[in-house]
Amino acid sequence: MGKNINKQKQKKPDPREILKFEAAEELGLADKAKSVGWDMLTARETGKIGAIVKKKLKNCRSNS
Repeated sequence: MGKNINKQKQKKPDPREILKFEAAEELGLADKAKSVGWDMLTARETGKIGAIVKKKLKNCRSNS
């Protein structure tokens, strides 16, 4: 039983979460997101993160 629980805790992060965190790092918001959580970021901050994520996704799709 204990082994299954450990495997569940070590799930790979969602690729979208990775992109979101990378965008937050670019904007200098990664520490804030870690300390207070994504929910506590302002609308402006989340909008900027979303714009960067969208740009990265668009670039990935056009390169494929």
